[in-house]
Amino acid sequence: MGKKGFQGMGGMPNMNNMIKQAQKMQKQMQEIQEEVEKKEVEASAGGGAVVVKMTGKKEIVNIDIKPEVVDPEDVEMLQDLIMAAVNEAIRSAEEMVSKEMSKVTGNMNMPGLF
Repeated sequence: MGKKGFQGMGGMPNMNNMIKQAQKMQKQMQEIQEEVEKKEVEASAGGGAVVVKMTGKKEIVNIDIKPEVVDPEDVEMLQDLIMAAVNEAIRSAEEMVSKEMSKVTGNMNMPGLF
């Protein structure tokens, strides 16, 4: 390799700028992650018979069950309603986090980040 080094490659992006951009994006993503972890989503099942509130961190903060769906003869139905509401809340929380992150990543495919 002669005295030219990388100079002969022409058009090579400035690595310092790329590193700064990546660090800025990482900081923005961390800030958004902290924000969405505090936000809440709500999902229901059985026409509102069971309502689940969950944070973006996927922590359940409230479950509301209408008294009329509490039937000791049909516990399985109540279990199914709770499971459906929790699963929908998880999907909603993931969608919210993904939507917020895409504001920073611009729909780049970045697996494993959320």
